[in-house]
Amino acid sequence: RVRDVYNNDGIIEGRVVSKVKGGLSVDIGLPAFLPGSQIDLHPIRNLDSLVGQVMDLKILKYNKKRNNIIISRRAILEGDRLKKKAKTLAIIEEGAVLEGTVKNITDYGLFVDLGGIDGLLHITDMSWGRVAHPSTMHKIGDEINVKVIHFDRERERVSLGLKQLKPDPWVDATDRFPVGTKITGKAVNLTDYGAFVEIEEGIEGLIHISEMSWTRKVKHPSQIVSVGDVVEAVVLN
Repeated sequence: RVRDVYNNDGIIEGRVVSKVKGGLSVDIGLPAFLPGSQIDLHPIRNLDSLVGQVMDLKILKYNKKRNNIIISRRAILEGDRLKKKAKTLAIIEEGAVLEGTVKNITDYGLFVDLGGIDGLLHITDMSWGRVAHPSTMHKIGDEINVKVIHFDRERERVSLGLKQLKPDPWVDATDRFPVGTKITGKAVNLTDYGAFVEIEEGIEGLIHISEMSWTRKVKHPSQIVSVGDVVEAVVLN
């Protein structure tokens, strides 16, 4: 039966028996070796966690005389990924809104799996407001909706946006916050010359050090306010 599956390039089911040097020992009716590089599309650190699992496999090598069978799970996953990729490439275009899964997190953004093809959601396109680190907004495995900002079909590079799903808050800011409006916001940054206050996502205002007190000589904004404080202020300009 194993020989027939191998000759017909079929799929066989196997149960992981144990971790061995370089990979896993798998029972497919006969003992078979699953190399570490053939387990998944990405390296798996904890091979012990797979012991006892049942999985579909391809037979890469079959040698009855040497009692040697080499199998692969990655070959099946790659085939599935190519099918997903073809479907994604058929619908992907600039301006399209797609659902994806957060695959990796770096200091500069998120890599999102759109279905067989990955896109980069840069930290500057995650929010209209400040983002200290991409991990503060999402974690690996999160499903998110993203907008395709740029797509290079030849190089298969995709730039994604999250904030683009919402309108730019500055477009009608003058109507919503006219001069004289009393606002409440959170201090998000201090400089020598004043404090930046976030009024809403994407909109910050500067309280200049000269506008902090009528009576005190303020040498530094930290004498009046700390980062994280909720403050009241008035729009001057």
